[in-house]
Amino acid sequence: MEQKLVDKIKMINEEQLKMTKKQSRIIEVAIEEFAQNGFASTSTSQIATKAGVAEGTIFKHYKNKKNLLLSIVTPTMTKLVAPFVMNGFDIVFDQEYNSFGDFLRDILKNRFEFMKDNLSILKIFMQEISFHPELQESYKEYIAQPLFKRLEDTITHFQEKGEIKELPVPTVIRFTASTIMGLLFSRHIVSTDASWDENSEIEMTVNLIVNGLSPGS
Repeated sequence: MEQKLVDKIKMINEEQLKMTKKQSRIIEVAIEEFAQNGFASTSTSQIATKAGVAEGTIFKHYKNKKNLLLSIVTPTMTKLVAPFVMNGFDIVFDQEYNSFGDFLRDILKNRFEFMKDNLSILKIFMQEISFHPELQESYKEYIAQPLFKRLEDTITHFQEKGEIKELPVPTVIRFTASTIMGLLFSRHIVSTDASWDENSEIEMTVNLIVNGLSPGS
């Protein structure tokens, strides 16, 4: 459990909602349970028992389980995850690269570290985004749209250098992003117990994307 992240989430909620100690404990336990068991499989009674509060206390403060989920993810998305995601990407985007492969390599290393540090809240978000329009809107506004613009500029730059074939930019972004996310998802969600050579996996993924998008392919 990324305790620093949990503490930051609690701090955000405390600032916005002036949380009591009981509410703070409810948030902490809910993050743990939602990340480990999923939103649908976690009951408010489980959270209440582990948090050491009456189940009615949860309903008093959050009305229902979905509001509890949104109280965790939405403030975290807008104040912590989105800025951190974009700031992390800015470190990569603000550099100059000799090749598209070098850019991809840094993106992958950057995202591996980000997922290691923020896995619990990201697991909740990835598990639930398909089921909650509010989370989808937060993702689009605070992450997808700003990130797409930065990627669009980078892809166009390497197309002009002749390193990427003349495909529509959104197509290149979808192919690149889905390949990267597939690797990250496999490593941190699906195959957590498997033996991994991270550097080797990154290199193979970079080569797959570069070769697939090469003008000569």
